[in-house]
Amino acid sequence: MTYLNENGLAALGKAFSNAKVGVVGDLMLDRYMFGAVSRISPEAPVPILEIHHKEVRLGGAANVGHNIHTLGAKPMLFGVVGDDSKGELMRSLLEEQGVTARGVVSDGDRPTTVKTRVVAGSQQMLRIDDEKKHPVSERVEEALFTLIESHMSELSALVFEDYNKGVLSTGLIRKLIEVARKHQVPTFVDPKFDNFFEYKHTTVFKPNRAEMQDALGMRLVTDDEIRKAGTKALEMLSADNVLLTLSEKGMLLFERGESEPFSIPTRAREVADVSGAGDTVIATLAVAHACGASVREAAIMANRAAGIVIEELGIVPIERDLLLEALNEDILEEKKLA
Repeated sequence: MTYLNENGLAALGKAFSNAKVGVVGDLMLDRYMFGAVSRISPEAPVPILEIHHKEVRLGGAANVGHNIHTLGAKPMLFGVVGDDSKGELMRSLLEEQGVTARGVVSDGDRPTTVKTRVVAGSQQMLRIDDEKKHPVSERVEEALFTLIESHMSELSALVFEDYNKGVLSTGLIRKLIEVARKHQVPTFVDPKFDNFFEYKHTTVFKPNRAEMQDALGMRLVTDDEIRKAGTKALEMLSADNVLLTLSEKGMLLFERGESEPFSIPTRAREVADVSGAGDTVIATLAVAHACGASVREAAIMANRAAGIVIEELGIVPIERDLLLEALNEDILEEKKLA
């Protein structure tokens, strides 16, 4: 069945509610301090921000879970927080947003990761990261693995959200991919540098340009360089698909068995903030594919979802109805141009 038409999208949107998508990785809180600058400090040549309001939002793997929920699917979140007030706040926010915190493990040896963004008007002035990046203990890692393994048979897909904060170790990655393959659960990876080549035999591996350049030690500027890098990553990782995100240039999907990558142009009309766009992409990709869409169709949908959220300031999730409406508009527009 083809889903990128009016009837197909309606059926797929309804199917989203049946998907149960696991997310394992680095949980974060995103704090925002919004205000205005009207003068320079007399103490140092720095602007003074007069704060108007503050917000706390779900970030990292928690934001992926939030996106899965707002798409209408059922997220199961697995990760680690500190045994602190911020960890309690994380659990509270998750429950408020409809994301179960039963898979969240507390670790007294590390704080809950918090990123604080200071924003004047629509301009981010500063980001402050409060975190520890050392690997979690064997005890915490084993507790996390046992939790995920016990729920694997229930999952429609499993997302790895790796920010290199110490939760996803080489051993944990390999064991989880093995268990997922055993249960025929498709796997989706949002990688960073440290574990880049540990994610072998996954369904979709989704790096951005900078991550691919760093990992392969290759310059990715020309179309030829980008194609060579994507093909190389596909082979080195033995992946089914590599989805390379290229910011304003959209995405390129490298598929096993296909000689040429599939190009997906960006659909953003106006960019306000790209923070969290990668979380939206991986969430939409996993949910859509888990519900029957091909990887190509899921990638087109994910690209459209990213185009919607980057028009908003701050990290915001994608809403199912908003995404389906935008995709239907695209279909009508293409019909007019045909």
